[in-house]
Amino acid sequence: MTKVVLITGASSGFGAAAARKFAQDYQLQEPCKLILAARSVDKLTALAAELRASSSSQSSAQCRIHVAALDVTKPESVAAFFATLPEEFQNIDVLINSAGLALGLEPAHKVDFSDWETMIDTNITGMLRVTRAVLPGMVERNRGHIINIGSTAGNWPYPGGNTYGGTKAFVQNFSRGLRADLLGKRIRVTCIEPGMSETNFSNVRFKGDDAKADKVYEGTKPLSAEDVADIIHWVNAMPAHVNINTLEVMPTCQSWSALAVNRTMESE
Repeated sequence: MTKVVLITGASSGFGAAAARKFAQDYQLQEPCKLILAARSVDKLTALAAELRASSSSQSSAQCRIHVAALDVTKPESVAAFFATLPEEFQNIDVLINSAGLALGLEPAHKVDFSDWETMIDTNITGMLRVTRAVLPGMVERNRGHIINIGSTAGNWPYPGGNTYGGTKAFVQNFSRGLRADLLGKRIRVTCIEPGMSETNFSNVRFKGDDAKADKVYEGTKPLSAEDVADIIHWVNAMPAHVNINTLEVMPTCQSWSALAVNRTMESE
């Protein structure tokens, strides 16, 4: 059966890598139709051209791809996106909620409040808008898979990760709540929680400061977008009766540390 796969945040990072991975299914004669969604239509168009060229060089037919602008923080953008989906792409089988971001590393008492709002609007409210639009069709057809991109930050707090970590904790708990709601339906829900990953994540967090972003990965071998895309693809490729609830993944160079202790307060 041809799967219809919707990927939000598909213009870069995990989303773009997932698009490339699912497009390979076409070459393996496990065809899917891809819906690539993000704010940057130019980047999506370039990615779609790349994927079509790759599929046509490997088989006699091209991978079917639909590209459209989507800003998950704007309800009117989400409504227009779904209202204009071509008929052949309307029955979505796999939703990959990859649109998300972190902004800043300031402590809570110094943060720019608008950064908090943007993270909540994107990582939480935006994910909810898209999921709510797709889910009724999955329930009606009694099939589907929702794959949410969480983060180790949702499990393990760190200084400056206050609201970002809070949004990713929400993604995890919302994913579990969906599983509870969908008991008895043939709909899977997975939350994938990557640790340190070298994408444009830190460039976005530090608002284009490349030197600061590069420092994050100095002396490490972090996860790549392709590593995470392989995991996204794998959880969906499992037999339909198998649901990977939550999958936390770190590079081997990353682990947990001791709890922080301040040893000066007793003397104050």
